[in-house]
Amino acid sequence: MTNGLALCKIHHGAFDANILGISPDYVVHVRQSVLETFDGPTLQHAIKEMNGERLRQLPVARAEQPSRDLLAERFERFQAAS
Repeated sequence: MTNGLALCKIHHGAFDANILGISPDYVVHVRQSVLETFDGPTLQHAIKEMNGERLRQLPVARAEQPSRDLLAERFERFQAAS
């Protein structure tokens, strides 16, 4: 697999809905409108606090890490949706 990401249901849904994006340097970005939303502790701790953080766990072997090219392509869609 060239671009596998192990995400829980919450983060997978947020990624699919362009609420969060992952840049090719493995940094998590959260849509600005979501950052400005006040909706309780789940949003705050599960999504908003990740903004600007690098992915916490990546495979050691470079060949097993998510493809930077495919992440760049997907990140462009995230930015266009924001």
